[in-house]
Amino acid sequence: MSDDLLNEKLIAAKEKWAREGRGLTGDVAQNLQRLPAGQHLVQGLPVLDLGIQPDLPLKEWSLTIGGMTERTLKWSWDDFMAQPQVELTCDIHCVTTWSSYNNVWNGVTAKHLMQTAGIKPEAQFVMLRSYDGYTTNLPLSQFAADDVLIAHSWDGKPISRDHGGPVRVVVPKLYFWKSAKWVRAITFMEKDQPGYWELRGYHNNGDPWKEERYW
Repeated sequence: MSDDLLNEKLIAAKEKWAREGRGLTGDVAQNLQRLPAGQHLVQGLPVLDLGIQPDLPLKEWSLTIGGMTERTLKWSWDDFMAQPQVELTCDIHCVTTWSSYNNVWNGVTAKHLMQTAGIKPEAQFVMLRSYDGYTTNLPLSQFAADDVLIAHSWDGKPISRDHGGPVRVVVPKLYFWKSAKWVRAITFMEKDQPGYWELRGYHNNGDPWKEERYW
């Protein structure tokens, strides 16, 4: 099966889930509840993507940070690894109803990235862009949370290609489609713009405890 055909079938299936409200229970959980409504626990991280997994040698990878910023940055791999590194442990919740506890990530915090670029007061939203053409949007307030990471390692090892390596974003408080794999650009915006799945029936915010799966 060709990548194009696989891509089309995966996209069609997820659009159908949005139309049917797959996984919705109507049982809105409290944030104090660890497992959001409609979720079930799994071990590790299942592989979900658009059917394309970019092969990115470290010497060819770069991350561009710009938009409503005082400085436009373009980090090479060496630049990225020279930034202050942190380790964070978090749970992950995917809109396809699986959750995974206690994932350990290493990387650079979104807060450090924002401080380095100098975010302008007008910036209210963020667009994440990936090497496979994927995009997803989120409010600046969500991206600026203490636990948001631009990650290069998962559970003590470099993030593998199928899980979004060499670098992916991790936004634990939102459904996992907001945590873009193979990230290539982070753009700060004055006005919101829908991303890839947001244009195809998925919720603009994506809070698991509010069951914000679809529009």
